[in-house]
Amino acid sequence: MIELKHITKVFHTQKGDIEACHDVNLTIHDGEIFGVIGYSGAGKSTLVRIINQLEKQTSGEVIIDGEDISQLSTQALRQKRTKIGMIFQHFNLLWSRTVRKNIELPLEIAGMDKELRKQKAKELIELVGLQGRENAYPSELSGGQKQRVGIARALANDPTILLCDEATSALDPDTTEQILELLKKINRQLGITIVMITHQMEVVQKVCHRIAVMSEGRVVEEGHVKDIFEHPHHTITKRFVRDISNKATNNQLNDDLKAIYPDGILLRLTFDEDIARQPIVSRVIRETNLDISIVSGNLTNTVDSSFGILIINVLGGSQEQYHHIIQVFKDYHVNVEVI
Repeated sequence: MIELKHITKVFHTQKGDIEACHDVNLTIHDGEIFGVIGYSGAGKSTLVRIINQLEKQTSGEVIIDGEDISQLSTQALRQKRTKIGMIFQHFNLLWSRTVRKNIELPLEIAGMDKELRKQKAKELIELVGLQGRENAYPSELSGGQKQRVGIARALANDPTILLCDEATSALDPDTTEQILELLKKINRQLGITIVMITHQMEVVQKVCHRIAVMSEGRVVEEGHVKDIFEHPHHTITKRFVRDISNKATNNQLNDDLKAIYPDGILLRLTFDEDIARQPIVSRVIRETNLDISIVSGNLTNTVDSSFGILIINVLGGSQEQYHHIIQVFKDYHVNVEVI
């Protein structure tokens, strides 16, 4: 288990102090994929570097498996870090080394026997799907293949924790999908706790069990992915969810929708997995005797669930009737937002 208690990090610069993290409290359970999402400058990359103590917090505790690692000696911390793998946005491979030699590097540093290193590298190459590329150099690999090397290298010392700092940001959508599937496979097969740092909501949607949303150094929202998607509370979280759900992301787009549908009211409905299977809309039409026009809709899948988004235009009623139809939808456990 990873416990971050009251983590604050202040950088002292010539232009003044910059607070990258402010009183962050998080608990990440063994074996889960936990996402930390935020826009640029939110403090998420600083936070992930604090987890493995590449960056020292100004105050607070980093407790891993009951041990406050910020209190360890330099030698003890170095040993602890061998069980915390890390992969990066830009791969950080040694260009003069082959795939196999890049993977073997942590094992060389650890003093492992040459034959054992070769065997371990072979197993990891098979795990990440790079058979036949063992002797290739990074310049001969695609972006996705380079990241697979980075993942294999991070797994070389059999870590219990894998930190991923924007690991898919430099990749195209198809390759991102492949890398995320690989990380899910690693999580399932090896039981490794994975911490994903990202600004891509589709990443946490596809692989994470729980997420924390950061803004200006603070955790502004935390919870299971399904709950965050269905009921976002903070403004930043709503922006992320709207991005991934192809919904209006700003007032101008909302105004555009209202210009196209000037009559009645526009509602954004969110249905969870169970409710989405029921004929809710037809029931509401019968109960309220109002006309409903469907503007748009889609289905979003998370790692362990799914939910539907539907934008509708309700016509032919009074304000009292519009309030009533909103309540009827809520009675069916549908989340309703008036656009």
